[in-house]
Amino acid sequence: MILRTALAVSLAVAVTGPAFASGNDIEKVNGSITAEAGQRYGNLETVNGSIRVGAGAQAGNVETVNGGVHVDANARTAGIETVNGAIRIGAGSTLGGNVETVNGGVFIDRGSSVGGAIETVNGAIGLVDTDVARGISTVNGDITVGIGSHVRGGLHVEKQPQWLGMGIRRKPRIVIGPNARVDGPLTFERDVVLYVHDTAMTGAISGAQAIRFSTPTPPDR
Repeated sequence: MILRTALAVSLAVAVTGPAFASGNDIEKVNGSITAEAGQRYGNLETVNGSIRVGAGAQAGNVETVNGGVHVDANARTAGIETVNGAIRIGAGSTLGGNVETVNGGVFIDRGSSVGGAIETVNGAIGLVDTDVARGISTVNGDITVGIGSHVRGGLHVEKQPQWLGMGIRRKPRIVIGPNARVDGPLTFERDVVLYVHDTAMTGAISGAQAIRFSTPTPPDR
């Protein structure tokens, strides 16, 4: 889980696995990185700065420590990782590996696919018509598996470590939306509020009681 590797990532951003696209690497310590639309790059890495991958661009691993990652529509990358920052993926994008952040949310727009898992610690996860190959996990974040999304590998809300949970009593809100599908178990190690649409399909649910709904969005709580 990304929580166990956050310290190591903070000390040095490492290249993991083969590049997803051929091209020159870009590495920085301080400063943002922009991959121009339609171009090919290798790995994109910085410590203190954001990273943007332009529309239709291709890149390898995209990694930062203190900064967000924004991938425009129809781009292709390998894994995406940050510690302190949000990750936003435009429509029709292809991500070959994991999508991970510690403190920040993840949003993936319609028609995209993730070849690995999606993980956060303190950040919401939202999907619209997105395919995820290896599951979703969080500790404190809300999760919305939105309309038409398909998650293989299950969904896991981990137990909140005592040191992390000081003063945090809010229950994560989990939504499995219209025509969404989660293959594999939905496992909840802490209290959550779980909504499952009447048209959604899920694996076995443990640790929570599903609240069914038939409207386009679940009721407020």
